[in-house]
Amino acid sequence: MSVIGSLDELTRLLTDRTGLYVRWSMGPEVDLPVTASRDDLTGIPLPGLSASPLDVEPWWRSRPLRLWAARRLYDYAHLPHVKDPRVRPWVLRGKEAARGPDNEPLVTDVEPIGWIDASVIAEAEREIDRQKGPWGHLDRSR
Repeated sequence: MSVIGSLDELTRLLTDRTGLYVRWSMGPEVDLPVTASRDDLTGIPLPGLSASPLDVEPWWRSRPLRLWAARRLYDYAHLPHVKDPRVRPWVLRGKEAARGPDNEPLVTDVEPIGWIDASVIAEAEREIDRQKGPWGHLDRSR
């Protein structure tokens, strides 16, 4: 699988395609044989891989696509620290099959696109840090 090596490269990918998601996991080799997630709270199996959509929402309006991409990565950058250090982000194309308990898309028919390099996460964090306002991780304990 290819590696997305910069925030600009990820932004270009989002300009050219729709229907992309980012998934934080140990990768397609682990995820694709089963293509199901498990609810962390209850342990219930879910009918697809939990992922975050990368398509820009209309309410984002004319704000920079690069900032959108940074925010989508920043939201879940805490996962390797709270789940497992081997958890990494990767981009996939898939079909939304359902919604999970946190209203996240559960995707099937997954086509892996590329790993997101750790340097891109650091770049996204710097981009968010430059923003004014109450930006923060979804992990509010940080």
